[in-house]
Amino acid sequence: MGNKENQIATFAGGCFWCTESAFQGREGVLNVVPGYIGGHVDHPTYEQVCSGTTGHFEAVQVTFDPDIISFQDLLLVFFQQIDPTDGEGSFVDRGSQYRSAVFCHTDEQKAAAINTIERLNRTGLFKEPVVTQILEATKFYEAEVYHQGYHEKNPDRYRLYRAGTGRDAFIEKHRETLKQILG
Repeated sequence: MGNKENQIATFAGGCFWCTESAFQGREGVLNVVPGYIGGHVDHPTYEQVCSGTTGHFEAVQVTFDPDIISFQDLLLVFFQQIDPTDGEGSFVDRGSQYRSAVFCHTDEQKAAAINTIERLNRTGLFKEPVVTQILEATKFYEAEVYHQGYHEKNPDRYRLYRAGTGRDAFIEKHRETLKQILG
């Protein structure tokens, strides 16, 4: 490995099963953990978070080697997975727990996230402005074990869920343009 220590990035992009699968297996990504962040309840359960009353986001915490994959590269992966103009949820998943956000662990991450959103807004790629929030990282709670690696443990159910969300069609429509803008 290189000279830099591993780093952590945290992204809320709607359903954490879909966000987890987007990051997992990428070169330089060492670990991806679904969980909850940003709320006011300690050790929330999935049921509590789904109620929309705890203030938490469904999110993934990504441990990465910055000598192999940069935070900017992770932002590209993230913004290719979400509709950043939807402030009410993510695709078919509606509610505050499914909003998109970048939870920043460092000032450098915050600056990169701000710059990325400003670039997206300047391009006019989306008809509406980007509403993905940029927030300071707070306590992250791992989701229950049955959510960890859900797409691998339950591939048929995951594929059915994902096919019905509209996420893949959105990703396909914007993938190349986002690469050009953010890559």
